[in-house]
Amino acid sequence: MQIAVLGAGTMGHGIGQVSAMAGHEVVLYDIESEFVENGLEQIEANLEAGLEHGVEQETVEATLDRLSGTTDLEEACGGADLVIEAVPERMELKRDTFSDVEAIVDDDAIIATNTSSLSVTEIASVLDRPERALGIHFFNPVHIMPLVELVVAAQTDDETLATATAFIEEMDKESAVVRDFPGFASSRLGVTLGVEAMRMVEQGVASPEAIDTVMEIGYNHPVGPLKLTDVVGLDVRLDILEYLSEELGDRFRPPQILKQKVRAGETGKKSGEGFYVWEGGEAVGVSELWSDE
Repeated sequence: MQIAVLGAGTMGHGIGQVSAMAGHEVVLYDIESEFVENGLEQIEANLEAGLEHGVEQETVEATLDRLSGTTDLEEACGGADLVIEAVPERMELKRDTFSDVEAIVDDDAIIATNTSSLSVTEIASVLDRPERALGIHFFNPVHIMPLVELVVAAQTDDETLATATAFIEEMDKESAVVRDFPGFASSRLGVTLGVEAMRMVEQGVASPEAIDTVMEIGYNHPVGPLKLTDVVGLDVRLDILEYLSEELGDRFRPPQILKQKVRAGETGKKSGEGFYVWEGGEAVGVSELWSDE
């Protein structure tokens, strides 16, 4: 297929990479050329790192050959069979993006959102043909995480879901089909654990490191809830919690510590500090709040 990925950030460039690795022609779009270039450079870095883990040089070269970038939305979406938006988690922005895309693509093109919590039904309601829309929710880091959540909106038809399911299978990833309900399955369960861990930090129950260790060793989680929050992004988690709090009630109310950190620019791994301090993509210590020094 010809695929357009809108947004070259953390999720967008990852989606572009795995789509190209699966054999599809991919155009990566963003509003600034710098963003596009950074996204393509990150894809190349991921692929080069993959050489140490069994990825063939031929695969790296073929993947890069299938990728291109642009700041022109018509160039990105013209002729696309599938468009996946990975723009910031703001309802109006996603609705506007869907509307702009539909004006460009053919009638049989699928338009998907990578939203992690917003209503796909509401996003798709701006379309003249909303039956061709659904959520394709990838997990970070996209090129490593094996799960993709397929979110069926009220309007999604069977053909659209079947095409999306086959697309995920081609990537050797596992799909989980869920109904369009606030938080879907993944975000609702994930942030429930994360928000309780943050409240425990606020209350002085234990350090972020101790809380994560309990879940990693005691419950066999691959990564603790606070370190995962840093990887996802504290700002992203805050957006999700604010939305879920509005939709589902006070149990999803964002903790004050999360608001404070986001206001301070401590958004996790991408900023260098969240509940942990990060250097070179690795956690090297806990935030000053829990430093023993």
